Amino acid sequence: MNFEYYLWKLTDLIAGPFIHTQVPRDGWTGLILHVIFMAIVVVIILAFLALDAFFLIWLERKISARIQNRLGPMVSGPRWLAKFSMWTGGIFQTLWDTLKLMLKEDIINRRADRLGFMLAPFICMAATFMAFLVIPFGKGLVAQDLNIGVLYLVAIGSFAVIAILTAGWSSGSKYSLLGGLRSAAQIISYEVPMIFGILGPVMIVGSLSLVDIVEAQKNTWFFVPQILAFLVYFISATAEINRTPFDLPEAESELVAGFVTEYTGMRFAMFFLAEFTNMFIISAIAVSLFFGGWMLPFGLEFPKVIQLGNFVIPYIDILLGAVVFFIKAYFFVIVLMWFRWTYPRVRVDHLLGLGWKVLLPVGFLNMLLTGIWMMIKPRGG
Repeated sequence: MNFEYYLWKLTDLIAGPFIHTQVPRDGWTGLILHVIFMAIVVVIILAFLALDAFFLIWLERKISARIQNRLGPMVSGPRWLAKFSMWTGGIFQTLWDTLKLMLKEDIINRRADRLGFMLAPFICMAATFMAFLVIPFGKGLVAQDLNIGVLYLVAIGSFAVIAILTAGWSSGSKYSLLGGLRSAAQIISYEVPMIFGILGPVMIVGSLSLVDIVEAQKNTWFFVPQILAFLVYFISATAEINRTPFDLPEAESELVAGFVTEYTGMRFAMFFLAEFTNMFIISAIAVSLFFGGWMLPFGLEFPKVIQLGNFVIPYIDILLGAVVFFIKAYFFVIVLMWFRWTYPRVRVDHLLGLGWKVLLPVGFLNMLLTGIWMMIKPRGG
């Protein structure tokens, strides 16, 4: 099941009384509806991407203010809300920032390669958008359940280095170029251990489908037997998306703003939007691989329907499962924000050393132990 399945069910429910049969799945009618459904899924993902980024920007400002004992944006928005708490003030701040970026002049450096400079933000956003294709938000709430979903996510992740390298090289600035080269070295260094971290759950389940991996955690979340894999994955993924303490490609104390130094207006906003969305993506992947996705622990299950008097609410297990998934994912997003406002930026040599000398051997060791455990387990019953 996926999003399209529920759209077909909804279409049958609406059109059934008029045509007295099931809406045809084949022929021109089926093809046209299939295209319409795909367009609806794209719109849903884009809407979620925008709203999620809005919420995360507001949330990070508030968390950073709380951690560093300072006031976050408190004025923009209803004054009566700001009277209650720092958490309720400034709810329009992100909206005004978005309008500001939309109205800013689009400046391109005279020494820049215009084509690469203009394409880089779109490549970055496209990679972010495409990752949502295989992430299961709940039972059946996935755009497409690919049987190579994990491999697809790893491949899509490599687009980020292309976008950042293109942005750095085409900007015509030494600071941007240094930021792009740092990013390439960083992503390559942490891509390999991240894959080793992902391989643990894949080996246990024997499938590259994220849906299969989630469903295999019905009784025991993989965080328990694969804690080393989770730590390797989460640290490596944090470095992959250039979040503090691994934000060397845009280190403002050294490179002004790194690969985004020459960007203004909405092109800068697209890189900014991709960074915040990527936080949710790596958190959602961590939840799917290690924390049971939409499932409750210890094999507990939600009721499939709830009856309130004469009213029956169907699919309640799917809705509550999606709520559980988002609670887990946003918990790890908050952890990433906590990292940013707690730890200082690491040095380049320490960054690369951690990837190659620590995380890679630990990831390989975890893969070896997982293989041995899989060979021993059937003999032990």
